[in-house]
Amino acid sequence: MRTALFIGGTGTISAAITRFVATDATWQLYVLNRGNRGSVLPQNVRTIQADINEVEAVRAGIAGLRFDCVVDFIGMRPEHVERDFQLFRHCTSQYIYISSASAYNKPVRNYIIDEGTSLANPYWEYSRQKIACEELLMKHYREDGFPITIVRPSHTYDERKLPVGVHGKHGSWQVARRMLAGKPVIVQGDGTSLWTLTHNTDFARAFVGLMGNPHALGEAFQITSDESLTWNQIYHIIADSLGVELKAYHVASEFLAAVSDYDYRGGLLGDKANTVVFDNTKLKRVVPGFQATVKAADGLRNTVSHILSHPECQLEDPEFDEWCDRVVATLEQAKSVLQK
Repeated sequence: MRTALFIGGTGTISAAITRFVATDATWQLYVLNRGNRGSVLPQNVRTIQADINEVEAVRAGIAGLRFDCVVDFIGMRPEHVERDFQLFRHCTSQYIYISSASAYNKPVRNYIIDEGTSLANPYWEYSRQKIACEELLMKHYREDGFPITIVRPSHTYDERKLPVGVHGKHGSWQVARRMLAGKPVIVQGDGTSLWTLTHNTDFARAFVGLMGNPHALGEAFQITSDESLTWNQIYHIIADSLGVELKAYHVASEFLAAVSDYDYRGGLLGDKANTVVFDNTKLKRVVPGFQATVKAADGLRNTVSHILSHPECQLEDPEFDEWCDRVVATLEQAKSVLQK
Protein backbone atom coordinates (compact mmCIF):
# COMPACT_ATOMS: atom_id res chain seq x y z
CA MET A 1 0.00 0.00 0.00
CA ARG A 2 1.25 3.48 -0.87
CA THR A 3 1.25 6.23 1.75
CA ALA A 4 0.37 9.90 1.24
CA LEU A 5 0.49 12.93 3.53
CA PHE A 6 -1.71 15.97 2.88
CA ILE A 7 -0.87 19.30 4.50
CA GLY A 8 -4.34 20.81 4.76
CA GLY A 9 -7.04 18.62 3.31
CA THR A 10 -10.33 20.43 3.96
CA GLY A 11 -10.41 23.22 1.35
CA THR A 12 -12.29 23.39 -1.96
CA ILE A 13 -9.61 21.48 -3.85
CA SER A 14 -8.10 19.39 -1.08
CA ALA A 15 -11.40 18.12 0.36
CA ALA A 16 -12.36 16.55 -2.96
CA ILE A 17 -8.94 14.93 -3.35
CA THR A 18 -9.07 13.67 0.24
CA ARG A 19 -12.44 12.02 -0.38
CA PHE A 20 -11.17 10.49 -3.62
CA VAL A 21 -7.94 9.08 -2.15
CA ALA A 22 -9.81 7.78 0.93
CA THR A 23 -11.84 5.49 -1.34
CA ASP A 24 -8.74 4.09 -3.06
CA ALA A 25 -7.63 0.89 -1.33
CA THR A 26 -4.11 1.30 -2.73
CA TRP A 27 -3.47 4.45 -0.66
CA GLN A 28 -3.17 5.06 3.07
CA LEU A 29 -3.79 8.74 3.65
CA TYR A 30 -2.53 10.91 6.49
CA VAL A 31 -3.76 14.49 6.87
CA LEU A 32 -1.71 17.03 8.83
CA ASN A 33 -3.69 20.00 10.12
CA ARG A 34 -4.64 21.77 13.32
CA GLY A 35 -7.80 19.70 13.72
CA ASN A 36 -10.21 22.60 13.31
CA ARG A 37 -12.29 20.79 10.68
CA GLY A 38 -11.50 17.17 11.42
CA SER A 39 -15.17 16.17 11.28
CA VAL A 40 -15.20 16.58 7.48
CA LEU A 41 -12.47 13.97 6.96
CA PRO A 42 -13.42 10.41 5.97
CA GLN A 43 -13.16 7.97 8.85
CA ASN A 44 -10.37 5.92 7.33
CA VAL A 45 -8.05 8.93 7.07
CA ARG A 46 -5.36 9.13 9.73
CA THR A 47 -4.83 12.55 11.28
CA ILE A 48 -1.59 14.10 12.45
CA GLN A 49 -2.73 17.05 14.53
CA ALA A 50 -0.15 19.82 14.39
CA ASP A 51 0.45 23.27 13.01
CA ILE A 52 2.72 22.87 9.98
CA ASN A 53 4.65 25.95 11.15
CA GLU A 54 5.57 24.22 14.42
CA VAL A 55 8.42 22.27 12.91
CA GLU A 56 9.38 20.17 15.92
CA ALA A 57 5.77 19.09 16.49
CA VAL A 58 5.54 18.05 12.86
CA ARG A 59 8.80 16.12 13.06
CA ALA A 60 7.45 14.27 16.07
CA GLY A 61 4.19 13.53 14.27
CA ILE A 62 5.86 12.05 11.17
CA ALA A 63 8.70 10.26 12.99
CA GLY A 64 9.24 6.81 11.53
CA LEU A 65 6.94 7.41 8.55
CA ARG A 66 7.94 7.24 4.91
CA PHE A 67 5.65 8.73 2.26
CA ASP A 68 5.20 7.99 -1.40
CA CYS A 69 3.66 11.43 -1.80
CA VAL A 70 3.47 14.62 0.30
CA VAL A 71 1.09 17.37 -0.86
CA ASP A 72 1.09 20.94 0.42
CA PHE A 73 -2.28 22.58 -0.23
CA ILE A 74 -1.66 25.69 1.87
CA GLY A 75 1.90 26.91 1.25
CA MET A 76 1.80 30.52 0.09
CA ARG A 77 5.33 31.88 0.30
CA PRO A 78 8.90 30.66 -0.38
CA GLU A 79 9.60 30.23 3.33
CA HIS A 80 6.73 27.74 3.46
CA VAL A 81 8.14 25.52 0.74
CA GLU A 82 11.65 25.84 2.17
CA ARG A 83 10.25 24.61 5.49
CA ASP A 84 8.65 21.68 3.66
CA PHE A 85 11.92 20.89 1.90
CA GLN A 86 13.72 20.69 5.22
CA LEU A 87 10.94 18.56 6.76
CA PHE A 88 10.32 16.07 3.96
CA ARG A 89 13.46 15.92 1.82
CA HIS A 90 14.47 12.55 3.28
CA CYS A 91 11.06 10.94 3.82
CA THR A 92 9.08 11.29 0.59
CA SER A 93 9.35 10.03 -2.98
CA GLN A 94 7.27 12.93 -4.31
CA TYR A 95 6.35 16.41 -3.11
CA ILE A 96 3.41 18.10 -4.86
CA TYR A 97 2.96 21.85 -4.51
CA ILE A 98 -0.33 23.58 -5.32
CA SER A 99 0.53 26.73 -7.23
CA SER A 100 -1.94 28.78 -9.31
CA ALA A 101 -2.77 29.37 -12.96
CA SER A 102 -2.99 33.07 -12.06
CA ALA A 103 0.81 32.96 -12.15
CA TYR A 104 0.76 32.92 -15.95
CA ASN A 105 1.91 36.07 -17.71
CA LYS A 106 -0.59 38.94 -17.43
CA PRO A 107 -1.78 40.56 -19.56
CA VAL A 108 -2.01 37.37 -21.57
CA ARG A 109 -0.10 37.30 -24.85
CA ASN A 110 -1.97 34.26 -26.13
CA TYR A 111 -5.35 33.29 -24.75
CA ILE A 112 -4.48 29.60 -25.12
CA ILE A 113 -2.36 28.71 -22.12
CA ASP A 114 -0.18 25.67 -21.54
CA GLU A 115 2.59 24.86 -19.08
CA GLY A 116 5.14 26.56 -21.31
CA THR A 117 3.44 29.94 -20.97
CA SER A 118 5.74 32.31 -19.11
CA LEU A 119 5.07 33.21 -15.48
CA ALA A 120 4.63 36.89 -14.54
CA ASN A 121 1.86 38.83 -12.85
CA PRO A 122 2.54 42.50 -12.11
CA TYR A 123 -0.98 42.97 -10.71
CA TRP A 124 -1.18 40.36 -7.95
CA GLU A 125 1.22 39.74 -5.07
CA TYR A 126 -0.45 36.37 -4.42
CA SER A 127 0.57 35.18 -7.88
CA ARG A 128 4.10 36.54 -7.56
CA GLN A 129 4.53 34.61 -4.31
CA LYS A 130 3.37 31.42 -6.05
CA ILE A 131 5.92 32.05 -8.82
CA ALA A 132 8.67 32.49 -6.23
CA CYS A 133 7.63 29.20 -4.60
CA GLU A 134 7.81 27.41 -7.94
CA GLU A 135 11.26 28.84 -8.65
CA LEU A 136 12.59 27.74 -5.27
CA LEU A 137 11.20 24.23 -5.67
CA MET A 138 12.72 23.87 -9.14
CA LYS A 139 16.04 24.98 -7.68
CA HIS A 140 15.82 22.22 -5.05
CA TYR A 141 14.86 19.74 -7.77
CA ARG A 142 17.87 20.64 -9.91
CA GLU A 143 20.43 21.03 -7.14
CA ASP A 144 19.22 18.64 -4.42
CA GLY A 145 17.16 16.06 -6.29
CA PHE A 146 14.01 16.97 -4.36
CA PRO A 147 11.26 15.05 -6.20
CA ILE A 148 8.81 17.89 -6.84
CA THR A 149 5.65 18.18 -8.93
CA ILE A 150 3.92 21.53 -9.41
CA VAL A 151 0.16 21.76 -10.02
CA ARG A 152 -1.57 24.93 -11.24
CA PRO A 153 -5.34 25.08 -10.67
CA SER A 154 -7.43 27.82 -12.19
CA HIS A 155 -10.97 28.64 -10.98
CA THR A 156 -11.94 25.44 -9.15
CA TYR A 157 -15.30 25.38 -7.40
CA ASP A 158 -17.46 23.03 -5.33
CA GLU A 159 -21.01 22.82 -4.02
CA ARG A 160 -20.41 25.45 -1.33
CA LYS A 161 -19.40 28.53 -3.33
CA LEU A 162 -20.60 30.11 -6.57
CA PRO A 163 -17.74 30.99 -8.93
CA VAL A 164 -18.32 34.65 -9.75
CA GLY A 165 -15.97 37.42 -10.79
CA VAL A 166 -16.97 40.20 -8.39
CA HIS A 167 -17.86 39.46 -4.78
CA GLY A 168 -17.16 40.72 -1.29
CA LYS A 169 -15.15 39.50 1.68
CA HIS A 170 -17.73 36.90 2.69
CA GLY A 171 -17.97 35.04 -0.59
CA SER A 172 -20.52 34.84 -3.35
CA TRP A 173 -23.85 34.38 -1.58
CA GLN A 174 -24.60 38.11 -1.61
CA VAL A 175 -24.35 38.04 -5.42
CA ALA A 176 -27.08 35.38 -5.47
CA ARG A 177 -29.09 37.46 -2.99
CA ARG A 178 -28.94 40.43 -5.35
CA MET A 179 -30.18 38.25 -8.18
CA LEU A 180 -33.06 36.96 -6.06
CA ALA A 181 -33.95 40.54 -5.06
CA GLY A 182 -34.00 41.70 -8.69
CA LYS A 183 -31.06 44.06 -8.13
CA PRO A 184 -28.28 44.85 -10.63
CA VAL A 185 -25.37 42.44 -10.43
CA ILE A 186 -21.93 43.81 -11.27
CA VAL A 187 -20.09 41.87 -13.98
CA GLN A 188 -16.54 42.89 -14.84
CA GLY A 189 -15.91 44.30 -18.32
CA ASP A 190 -18.53 43.58 -20.95
CA GLY A 191 -18.84 39.97 -19.79
CA THR A 192 -17.64 38.54 -23.11
CA SER A 193 -14.15 37.38 -22.08
CA LEU A 194 -13.77 33.62 -21.86
CA TRP A 195 -13.24 31.89 -18.55
CA THR A 196 -12.69 28.30 -17.44
CA LEU A 197 -14.44 26.75 -14.44
CA THR A 198 -13.37 23.37 -13.08
CA HIS A 199 -15.42 21.31 -10.66
CA ASN A 200 -13.38 20.02 -7.75
CA THR A 201 -14.37 16.41 -8.41
CA ASP A 202 -12.86 16.61 -11.91
CA PHE A 203 -9.76 18.23 -10.46
CA ALA A 204 -9.44 15.43 -7.91
CA ARG A 205 -9.54 12.66 -10.52
CA ALA A 206 -6.74 14.26 -12.52
CA PHE A 207 -4.70 15.08 -9.43
CA VAL A 208 -4.75 11.50 -8.11
CA GLY A 209 -3.34 10.42 -11.45
CA LEU A 210 -0.25 12.53 -10.74
CA MET A 211 0.28 11.13 -7.25
CA GLY A 212 3.05 8.54 -7.22
CA ASN A 213 3.48 9.00 -10.97
CA PRO A 214 7.18 8.95 -11.95
CA HIS A 215 6.43 10.90 -15.14
CA ALA A 216 5.23 13.83 -13.01
CA LEU A 217 8.54 14.40 -11.21
CA GLY A 218 10.27 17.68 -11.99
CA GLU A 219 7.26 18.86 -14.00
CA ALA A 220 4.47 21.43 -13.76
CA PHE A 221 0.88 20.64 -14.74
CA GLN A 222 -2.27 22.71 -15.03
CA ILE A 223 -5.53 20.96 -14.18
CA THR A 224 -8.64 22.55 -15.65
CA SER A 225 -11.74 21.71 -17.63
CA ASP A 226 -11.58 21.96 -21.42
CA GLU A 227 -14.86 23.91 -21.43
CA SER A 228 -14.75 27.70 -21.59
CA LEU A 229 -17.66 30.12 -21.18
CA THR A 230 -18.09 33.87 -21.21
CA TRP A 231 -18.74 35.55 -17.88
CA ASN A 232 -22.17 36.53 -19.21
CA GLN A 233 -22.95 32.85 -19.75
CA ILE A 234 -21.74 31.96 -16.25
CA TYR A 235 -23.93 34.59 -14.59
CA HIS A 236 -26.92 33.65 -16.74
CA ILE A 237 -26.60 30.00 -15.71
CA ILE A 238 -26.56 31.03 -12.05
CA ALA A 239 -29.59 33.29 -12.47
CA ASP A 240 -31.49 30.62 -14.40
CA SER A 241 -30.69 28.11 -11.64
CA LEU A 242 -32.15 30.56 -9.13
CA GLY A 243 -35.24 30.98 -11.31
CA VAL A 244 -34.76 34.71 -11.82
CA GLU A 245 -33.86 37.14 -14.58
CA LEU A 246 -30.26 38.33 -14.58
CA LYS A 247 -29.86 42.09 -14.43
CA ALA A 248 -26.18 42.31 -15.36
CA TYR A 249 -24.49 45.65 -14.79
CA HIS A 250 -21.22 45.75 -16.71
CA VAL A 251 -18.40 47.81 -15.21
CA ALA A 252 -14.86 48.21 -16.52
CA SER A 253 -12.37 46.11 -14.55
CA GLU A 254 -9.96 49.06 -14.38
CA PHE A 255 -12.68 51.16 -12.73
CA LEU A 256 -13.47 48.42 -10.19
CA ALA A 257 -9.78 48.05 -9.37
CA ALA A 258 -9.38 51.80 -8.91
CA VAL A 259 -12.41 52.57 -6.71
CA SER A 260 -12.72 49.49 -4.52
CA ASP A 261 -11.34 48.47 -1.16
CA TYR A 262 -11.53 44.90 -2.45
CA ASP A 263 -8.55 43.32 -4.21
CA TYR A 264 -9.94 43.63 -7.70
CA ARG A 265 -6.60 44.78 -9.12
CA GLY A 266 -5.17 41.35 -8.43
CA GLY A 267 -8.33 39.28 -8.79
CA LEU A 268 -9.52 40.97 -11.99
CA LEU A 269 -6.63 42.66 -13.83
CA GLY A 270 -4.29 39.91 -12.68
CA ASP A 271 -6.69 37.08 -13.43
CA LYS A 272 -10.42 37.11 -14.22
CA ALA A 273 -10.52 40.08 -16.60
CA ASN A 274 -8.40 38.13 -19.05
CA THR A 275 -9.65 35.59 -21.57
CA VAL A 276 -8.01 32.28 -20.72
CA VAL A 277 -8.40 28.91 -22.42
CA PHE A 278 -6.24 26.05 -21.16
CA ASP A 279 -4.51 23.37 -23.20
CA ASN A 280 -4.41 20.24 -21.01
CA THR A 281 -2.47 18.07 -23.47
CA LYS A 282 0.48 17.59 -21.13
CA LEU A 283 -1.75 16.46 -18.25
CA LYS A 284 -3.62 13.99 -20.44
CA ARG A 285 -0.35 12.53 -21.71
CA VAL A 286 0.75 11.73 -18.16
CA VAL A 287 -2.73 10.79 -16.87
CA PRO A 288 -4.15 8.79 -19.82
CA GLY A 289 -7.90 8.76 -20.13
CA PHE A 290 -8.54 11.84 -18.00
CA GLN A 291 -11.39 14.03 -19.17
CA ALA A 292 -13.26 16.64 -17.15
CA THR A 293 -16.88 15.49 -17.22
CA VAL A 294 -18.79 18.04 -15.10
CA LYS A 295 -20.21 20.65 -17.47
CA ALA A 296 -20.49 24.14 -16.03
CA ALA A 297 -24.27 24.22 -16.49
CA ASP A 298 -24.67 21.06 -14.41
CA GLY A 299 -22.07 21.96 -11.80
CA LEU A 300 -23.45 25.46 -11.25
CA ARG A 301 -27.03 24.19 -10.95
CA ASN A 302 -25.90 21.68 -8.34
CA THR A 303 -24.03 24.40 -6.45
CA VAL A 304 -27.07 26.68 -6.41
CA SER A 305 -29.26 23.83 -5.18
CA HIS A 306 -26.82 22.96 -2.40
CA ILE A 307 -26.42 26.54 -1.22
CA LEU A 308 -30.18 27.14 -1.16
CA SER A 309 -30.68 24.03 0.99
CA HIS A 310 -27.75 24.72 3.34
CA PRO A 311 -28.18 27.97 5.32
CA GLU A 312 -24.59 27.73 6.61
CA CYS A 313 -23.46 28.52 3.05
CA GLN A 314 -25.53 31.72 2.98
CA LEU A 315 -23.10 34.24 4.45
CA GLU A 316 -24.64 37.71 4.43
CA ASP A 317 -22.45 40.60 3.27
CA PRO A 318 -24.33 43.89 3.67
CA GLU A 319 -21.12 45.89 3.19
CA PHE A 320 -20.63 44.42 -0.29
CA ASP A 321 -24.32 44.90 -1.08
CA GLU A 322 -24.14 48.58 -0.18
CA TRP A 323 -20.95 48.97 -2.19
CA CYS A 324 -22.64 47.51 -5.28
CA ASP A 325 -25.52 49.94 -4.87
CA ARG A 326 -23.11 52.86 -4.62
CA VAL A 327 -21.17 51.82 -7.73
CA VAL A 328 -24.36 51.46 -9.76
CA ALA A 329 -25.77 54.77 -8.49
CA THR A 330 -22.51 56.61 -9.19
CA LEU A 331 -22.22 55.31 -12.74
CA GLU A 332 -25.89 55.96 -13.49
CA GLN A 333 -25.48 59.53 -12.24
CA ALA A 334 -22.41 59.98 -14.44
CA LYS A 335 -24.34 58.68 -17.44
CA SER A 336 -27.14 61.14 -16.71
CA VAL A 337 -24.72 64.07 -16.56
CA LEU A 338 -23.04 63.07 -19.83
CA GLN A 339 -26.37 62.73 -21.61
CA LYS A 340 -27.40 66.28 -20.77
